[in-house]
Amino acid sequence: MQSLSEYAEYSETSCINVMPTRLIPDMLDDVRESLLNRPRTLSPKYFYDERGSELFDQICSTPEYYPTRTENTLLSQYAVDIIKKTKPEQILELGSGYSVKTRRLFDACQHISHNCTYAPFDVCEEALVESAKKLSKEYQWLNLKPLLGDYNAGLGNLPVANGSHLYLFLGSTIGNFELHEANDFIEELYKVMRKGDNLLIGVDRVKESEVLHAAYNDAQGITAEFNLNVLRVLNRELNANFNIEEFSHSATFNTHKERIEMRLVSKSDQEVIINDLDRSIRFNQDEEILTEISQKYTYKGIEEMLSAANFSITEHFEDENAYFSLVLASK
Repeated sequence: MQSLSEYAEYSETSCINVMPTRLIPDMLDDVRESLLNRPRTLSPKYFYDERGSELFDQICSTPEYYPTRTENTLLSQYAVDIIKKTKPEQILELGSGYSVKTRRLFDACQHISHNCTYAPFDVCEEALVESAKKLSKEYQWLNLKPLLGDYNAGLGNLPVANGSHLYLFLGSTIGNFELHEANDFIEELYKVMRKGDNLLIGVDRVKESEVLHAAYNDAQGITAEFNLNVLRVLNRELNANFNIEEFSHSATFNTHKERIEMRLVSKSDQEVIINDLDRSIRFNQDEEILTEISQKYTYKGIEEMLSAANFSITEHFEDENAYFSLVLASK
């Protein structure tokens, strides 16, 4: 890991490029491996083009989608306690997006007159620059160091500051990993952290299947549009000819694996051409593409995941319905 002081020449709205520590496949390789073979899958990272990001923001505002507002409420309630306990020199957020909920922590810093550096780490440069401009106006005391990169490509080159760090992994994003991948990621994060550093992670909980089903099948159909939009991304980026009208959205709760599984379902027997691969795909009627999983955790499952990586749990915050957990853990 490199010292943050090495990047002093960067302005608050310039992004620091974080070099990968391992190779990750590009879209062409991903589609070749996952979509051409059965069972067909797509990586959820391709959801988030400009339109997809807009749709996800809309999903977070639907009455059915509880995770965002529940996590935001927990942050509002406990942010001061979290900052008092951790007193971070640097807050480093993995997958920061537009840093909307993180403002609760900045408000808490302001409330107790604690200054720190904020290092948002995201794959989208536009989101980093836009949020940095807004944050620099809202919190003039906040030292901003936007980090551009993909946390899936490794964490070993994240720059570090002096003093303690508070790492954030919010939004129940850990649920998008398969269980073994989640364990590997948490272990990798533990290795790059230093003694005395803290992790604040948001985790969605196992609950009634009716609540989960509604959250991923909103009445307005925004989640369906979000799911289908990934086909538009493939059409644009890979010169493909998916007929969006010939696919439907499906999101169901797998009770055995305790996770939501989101899919696109072919409405008919059809052939799709992906010109950049010089290949065609034949879909049978009702054939599915798995586009995202959202793993849900029990209280015990969260503790097992963190303790397996040698984290010590400091605080476990949850809402009154136990729908969502914010967990503070230390190294």
